[in-house]
Amino acid sequence: MSSKKVMVVTGSNTGLGLGLVRALLKAHGDDAIVYLTARSQERGQQAVEQLNKEGLSPAFHLLDITDEDSIATFVDHIQETHDGIDVFIGNAAARISPDYSKAEQIEAFINTNNHGTHRLIQQVEPILNDDAHFIVVASSFGSLRNLDEKLHPLFDVETKSLDDIDATMRDYTQLVLDQKDVDYGYPEWMNIPSKIGQVASNKIFAREMQQHPERNLHIHSVCPGLVDTDASRPWFDDMSNAQSPDAASVDVLWVLETSIPNGELIQHRKVIEWQP
Repeated sequence: MSSKKVMVVTGSNTGLGLGLVRALLKAHGDDAIVYLTARSQERGQQAVEQLNKEGLSPAFHLLDITDEDSIATFVDHIQETHDGIDVFIGNAAARISPDYSKAEQIEAFINTNNHGTHRLIQQVEPILNDDAHFIVVASSFGSLRNLDEKLHPLFDVETKSLDDIDATMRDYTQLVLDQKDVDYGYPEWMNIPSKIGQVASNKIFAREMQQHPERNLHIHSVCPGLVDTDASRPWFDDMSNAQSPDAASVDVLWVLETSIPNGELIQHRKVIEWQP
């Protein structure tokens, strides 16, 4: 097996994910194998060809985080081909559109962003090398300061398990489908509960790994800020202050060089407090 570091970015055939793969390849050159992953073979290969034209050589593998079998197949490939993963960046996310209702989009949204994060933590954790980084690309919305206080116990990262958060997000999905989420206390914007659940899961993962200090895993959530991508443009009339994916990747990858405590949510190199 190769002695090179193995780095993986999910949802990396376009946007920020592609920018992260590009930045990792430029920074580590021949010292790392960087996996560009996508749900689509065609779109993934197109992204690989784009980077090849820039003189960069990512590895490619199909990976759909909504599909447990797809994740298992990827994990098997890593185990058969490498010692493990040194950097894993969970960037894959479902897009939502202002042209459709919450109810029309909520199931795919939560299944990808929240249940997908849960699946990755469960299946990728065993193949993380000692001293590895596990990063979830999240949002500054992922703080309890953005949620009604009466709902905070549902996301208590000191007592809840990953399964508990998964169940809470399933319940939230049903509330949206029944049009009862706002009456229950959730905000109108469904991205807020989703990101809180995502960050909570990563905080719980970090808490659980305290039982294995010998592995020295580095677990963080990172908000890249506003990035000019196809996913962002429908929501903003003015994108003049948005970062390019390549620019946004700088602060995300800065986390690889820091000693910030595990489980924190970070934006522009500063910790966003979990509690209000």
